[in-house]
Amino acid sequence: MTLEQLRAERSEARKLRYHLNELISHADNRLALPMIGSHAFPKPHGTDWSWRPAIWREPLAVPGRSSVLSKTQLGHELTLFHDCQHSELTLRQLRNTREADLAPFGLRMDVFSFDGSFLSLVLDLPEAAVRGLQQRHLIRMDTIVEMEKSLEIFARLNIKHGPNTEQIVRELPLHEEEIMVEFDLAYSKLNEKRIERAWIDLIFENPQMSQVILRDLTFSRRPRAEF
Repeated sequence: MTLEQLRAERSEARKLRYHLNELISHADNRLALPMIGSHAFPKPHGTDWSWRPAIWREPLAVPGRSSVLSKTQLGHELTLFHDCQHSELTLRQLRNTREADLAPFGLRMDVFSFDGSFLSLVLDLPEAAVRGLQQRHLIRMDTIVEMEKSLEIFARLNIKHGPNTEQIVRELPLHEEEIMVEFDLAYSKLNEKRIERAWIDLIFENPQMSQVILRDLTFSRRPRAEF
């Protein structure tokens, strides 16, 4: 091989190396992201049901909405409710990219001017959540929240049984490292034989001029330890 041929081969090899490095970099970035569809998250011992809602694990056909009206759905499980006369709210699904993220996607809510008295996200729990549900169960909700400013967020579990709806409210401990609440059904008046469905309200207090990102939201259910 002549020197001229060797230089030409070296030039081609460098081009090939550039494309290979680009491919490796792209593959590393893609593979480092949480896997789409992932249900993986830590669960307490004895868990008999667990769930990550679709909006945190699957890409939405319509990833976002602006000037969101009350009763607007994002995906088939989540609905926004408010009583604003003029909506300045946006909802958008985000791709999680942080090393600590287990959920493939997050949900961002931006609130600008807010002239209403309430704002909530309502999440319908699947039928499996109430199948076999008893008063001895604990329902746990874990989330990862990022906020621009401090505000209060409450979670309300609603369980419809016959003509009645049992409600349990918990405030999210947003200043703790682990943001988790548990709903203990032992103190409810639940009629186990007439349970129809359940849903969660996430209630945001004084949300004007704020941005909230829910990086993850998961649920698990387990029977209370017997002593």
